[in-house]
Amino acid sequence: MQQLDLAPPPPADDDPNALTLAAYAQRAYLEYALSVVKGRALPDVCDGQKPVQRRILYSMARMGLVFNSANGPKAVKSARVVGDVLGRYHPHGDTAAYDALVRMAQDFSLRYPLIDGQGNFGSRDGDGAAAMRYTEARLAPIARLLMDEIDEGTVEFVPNYDGSTEEPRQLPARLPFVLLNGASGIAVGLATEVPSHNLREVAAASVALLKNEKLSDDELFALLPGPDFPGGGQLISGETEIREAYRTGRGSLKLRARWKIEDLARGQWNLVVTELPPGTSAQKVLEEIEELTNPKIKAGKKALSAEQVQLKASVLAVLDAVRDESSKDAAVRLVFEPKSRTVEQQELITTLLAHTSLESNAPLNLTMVGADGRPTQKSLRQILSEWIGYRLATVTRRSEHRLAKVLARIHVLEGRQLVLLNIDEVIRIIRNADEPKPALIERFALSEIQADDILDIRLRQLARLEAIKIEQELKELRTDQGKLEDIIGSPASLKRTVIREIEADAKTHGDERRTLIQAEKRAVAEIKVVDEPVTVVISAKGWVRARQGHGHDAASFAFKAGDGLYGTFECRTVDTLLVFGSNGRVYSVAVSTLPSARGDGAPITTMIDLESGTQLLHYWAGAGEATLLLASTAGYGLLAAASDLFARQRGGKSFLTLGEKDLPLPPARADGCKDVACASLSGRLLVFALDELKHQPKGGRGLTLMDLDAKDALVSVAAFDGKLRAIGTGRGGKAKDETLTANAAGAYRGHRARKGKASELGFKPTLLLRPDQRQR
Repeated sequence: MQQLDLAPPPPADDDPNALTLAAYAQRAYLEYALSVVKGRALPDVCDGQKPVQRRILYSMARMGLVFNSANGPKAVKSARVVGDVLGRYHPHGDTAAYDALVRMAQDFSLRYPLIDGQGNFGSRDGDGAAAMRYTEARLAPIARLLMDEIDEGTVEFVPNYDGSTEEPRQLPARLPFVLLNGASGIAVGLATEVPSHNLREVAAASVALLKNEKLSDDELFALLPGPDFPGGGQLISGETEIREAYRTGRGSLKLRARWKIEDLARGQWNLVVTELPPGTSAQKVLEEIEELTNPKIKAGKKALSAEQVQLKASVLAVLDAVRDESSKDAAVRLVFEPKSRTVEQQELITTLLAHTSLESNAPLNLTMVGADGRPTQKSLRQILSEWIGYRLATVTRRSEHRLAKVLARIHVLEGRQLVLLNIDEVIRIIRNADEPKPALIERFALSEIQADDILDIRLRQLARLEAIKIEQELKELRTDQGKLEDIIGSPASLKRTVIREIEADAKTHGDERRTLIQAEKRAVAEIKVVDEPVTVVISAKGWVRARQGHGHDAASFAFKAGDGLYGTFECRTVDTLLVFGSNGRVYSVAVSTLPSARGDGAPITTMIDLESGTQLLHYWAGAGEATLLLASTAGYGLLAAASDLFARQRGGKSFLTLGEKDLPLPPARADGCKDVACASLSGRLLVFALDELKHQPKGGRGLTLMDLDAKDALVSVAAFDGKLRAIGTGRGGKAKDETLTANAAGAYRGHRARKGKASELGFKPTLLLRPDQRQR
C-alpha cells in the first residue's frame, strides 16, 4: 500500500509564515479528527470513560454527590450538574452532556450504572428522559471505584478549557470499566462497539493475568467466556467464533431473546418472552409483527409482492395475537398467543426468531484509546494487560503519596515527643526568647515544620495521656510505613495488594451473570410450499412467469409486443430459478414466488438487486441437487451443484470468475452424463470425459476446457451420454441441426485442455445439446 505523505506542501510564496489552502485544510482536518477520536467518541482503556463521562463524574464528586454513608448524599437537580460540567470542564451543548448523564443512569444501557437517577430517565422502548429540570441525580455506590483515590496523587491533572481550574486526565479506576460497561461511538475514520461484561468474571480474569502473565488463551476465555448484557438474553455464537472475535478485537456475535412457555387451561399455552437481546425493545418487536401481519405496498408497486403475501400467511398460520405486559415487576414481558393449541411450539418460536429482532447480531469492535494515548483496536488480552499496567502504576503512585503523608506525620509526632520529654525547657525558651522558633530549632535540632507545630500546640496536648497517644500513633504509622515501603519496593507485594483489592471489590459489587452463553443454530423459517409440477416461462427480455403442470406447447405462450420466448423449464414449485449475469454473479429466485401465467408475468429485475451495468444472459430452473456444468467464453469451466449457487440475498452470489471481456455460457445439466463436448468460434470440437473436471462448490474460474487461440472463443458446452446434438448455420444462412452418434462424437474425443478437431459436419456448430434437451 502506498504511504500517504502528510507533510504540508511548501508555501505559495517566499513568506515563511504563509500557508497554502491545502496545508491549512489538511492541518485543520487532522486536528478535528484527533479531537473527535480522543476528545469525544472513544473510551480510554485505563478508566473506560469518554471525556464527557469523566467530566460528569468528576464534577459530581466535587459537588459532594459521592456515596460515603449508608443512605448516600441527597440527589440534586440534573440541570445543576449539567451547568457545573459545562461551566467548568465541557464547553459544549447541554444536550450532549445531559444525554451522557442519562445514559450512565440507565440500567438497561449500562451493566453497572454509575449514576443513581431519580425521575424519568427513559425506557427500553426508546422513550426519552424527562427534561433536566425535572430529574435528579447522584453518583451510584460503584462510582466510588472510579473516584475514591482521585485525591491521593494517583492521576495527572491538566488545565481545563479556559485554565481557570484543573481536571483529571484519567480516573483511578479500581476495575477495568471499559469492559464492565462497554462503549459505543463513531469517530472520524474509527468506530467502537465494546460490549459489557460481568464484574466477577472480569475481576477473575484480571487476577489470573496478574498472577500469571503467560496465562493461555483457553484459561483466559474460560474465566471470561463472553459478554454479559444488561438485558440478559442468550449468546448463541459458537465458542470458537467468540474467542476469535476476542483475539482479533473485531467480530459479530449472534444473540437471541429468552422465553418460557406458560401452560393455560384446556391445553392452551402462551409463549412469553422475558429477556431481549441488546438493541431490541418490546416496541420494536411489536412494530415488526405489525409489518409482517399487515404489510404495506412498497413504493412504486401496485400490489403486495408474492414474498410479502407468503410471509404474512406463514406468520398468521401460527400466531393469533401479541401483547406487551411489561411493567415495574417485569421489565420485559411479551406474550405471544398461538393460532391454536395444536400449533407446534418450536414452529412458533422459529418463525418469530427468523422474522423479528428477537434474534439479531451485535457487533464487537474493541477500538479504544490505549495507555500510550493512541486509538487502537485491541484484543481482550491487550485490554486487560494495559489496564493491569495502569492499575499497578496507580497503586504505586497512591502508595508513594500515602507514604509521604505518613512520613510527614511521623516527623511532626517525633517533634512533639521531644517536646514532652523536655517540656520545662521548651516552655522556658518560649517565654524568654525574642524569637522562639530559631531558638527551638537550635536547641533541639528541629526542622521548621516541627518548630511551627510545637509553637501551635495547645496546652491540653501537653498532658501525660497525650504522650501515650503519640506513642501509639507513632507505632501505627511506622507499621504503615513498612507496609507502604514494601509495596513500593517489591513488585510481588504490589501485585498482592492489587489482587486483594480487586477481589474485595468483586465481592462487594459483583453479581450473577445475566446473559446465557449457549451455542445454537440460527433460526431459519422455511415457508411451506406445496410440491407441485410447474413450468417456468422466461421471455427474451427477462419477463418471467410460472404455469401449473408440465407438457405445455411453447407456441401457446403470448408475449408483449417486441418480446419472445427465451425458454421454458419444467420443474417443481419447491425448486429455484437461477439467473446468470454478465458479471459472473448468480441470482436466486424461488419458483414458488413467481407470478402466475395468467398475464405476461413480471420482470425478473424486480425480484433481484442487479448491479449497474450488468446484463442478464442465461436462466436455469430446477432442483438444488442437480449438477451443472458452468463455462465461460475464455474456455474455462467447472462443475457445481445447483444448491451451491443459491443466495439468500437479492444481490446474488459471486460465483464465476471472469476476465475483462469474458462472458458466461448457458449452464448445462450434467446429471447422468459421462462426457463433455466443447465448440469454439473457429468451428473446432472437443469431446472428453466428464470426470476430468472437478466440483467447485465455492465457484471460481475453473479448469481449462479447451485450448483456444488468442482470437478464438468458446461458444457452447454440453454434457452428454452417447448421442450429441449440434446446431449451427450452413451456407446461405441455412439452419443446420444434426445428431451425432456415439461413434461420430468419438471422432472428436481427446483430453481436457486440448485444441480439439475441426468440424466435419459441413457447418460450424454454435450450440451443443443433449438429444432430449430443448433448444432455447
